[in-house]
Amino acid sequence: MKQQIIVSGTGGQGVLFLTRVLAQAGLDMGLEVLTSETHGMAMRGGTVISHVKVGPFRSPLVMRGCADTGLILHRGNLEFHGDFIRQDGFCIVNADRPGSYLQVDAMAQAREIGSLVVANLVLLGFAVKKGALFCDVSVMDRVIREVSQPRNLEMNLRGFERGLQS
Repeated sequence: MKQQIIVSGTGGQGVLFLTRVLAQAGLDMGLEVLTSETHGMAMRGGTVISHVKVGPFRSPLVMRGCADTGLILHRGNLEFHGDFIRQDGFCIVNADRPGSYLQVDAMAQAREIGSLVVANLVLLGFAVKKGALFCDVSVMDRVIREVSQPRNLEMNLRGFERGLQS
């Protein structure tokens, strides 16, 4: 198993939480995992990208045009990070309108279930449903339970489930 993933968004959207979930899923499956956060984090709302490599890689950074999957939490980030995703890769975007990508309005879905902060997990559930990631629903469900703060667990699971249903 080898997969290169980018997670792109803005500060406060849960990019690093998704990175942690993806990395833990790989580790729980007994796979090698490398991660790197390369931009942003200086302020809430700034552009953030993280790289996740699952499998036998040497460098943690995904080269432009090489990502198998891109999880884009903010549609505007396609301009900055869309070229990381290879031509035949999965580009999954939190957007309220369709484009040349797989689209789910994760913000609207999160709003409907009562918490905008789980839009990242809605997007994750949608990606798992589409077969864009190296693991299945049961692995992700288990990892979300493992890494979520107790006070956030129920809502995180609701967000993930909503993404699976989208």
